[in-house]
Amino acid sequence: MRNPYQVIRKPIITEKAVAFKESQRTLCLEVDPRATKSEVRQAVEKVFKVKVESVRTANFAGKERRRGRFAGYRRDWKKAYVKLKEGQKMVEFAAHV
Repeated sequence: MRNPYQVIRKPIITEKAVAFKESQRTLCLEVDPRATKSEVRQAVEKVFKVKVESVRTANFAGKERRRGRFAGYRRDWKKAYVKLKEGQKMVEFAAHV
């Protein structure tokens, strides 16, 4: 297994992600595009010290971005929805303002 901090890149904090977190006990994370579901599960359990019930992933292709006449692409990335088992303490990423 790779280092868990290489698998998990950063939490995704959007309105939809916060709603999932509060209503369905699900964390939304940006992960390494090469990471498998089992690697994501092990990394979350090790880093946050919780038990994981299930992992769902989604791949996103990088979009074309333009700056005047210059064009480039954003990088491809992967999102993981990690559902925690009942009785596990919910992870807090940041205080809500």
